[in-house]
Amino acid sequence: MKSEKIREMTDREIEESLMNLRKELFNLRFQLSTRQLHNPARLTIVKKDIARLLTIKRERELEKEV
Repeated sequence: MKSEKIREMTDREIEESLMNLRKELFNLRFQLSTRQLHNPARLTIVKKDIARLLTIKRERELEKEV
């Protein structure tokens, strides 16, 4: 997910995306531990997407404070 796309999202959409990605990360970790994970690179992608969402969410919080 690109930063530009995330910036176009509303706060509610960001929250929903975070929730979905965290669920996906949980499932991927579970698959990894049971050796059923087909694409281990997906773990890294999901983690980075979560970090991007949290970063932009924090930027918006700081903008509101100023």
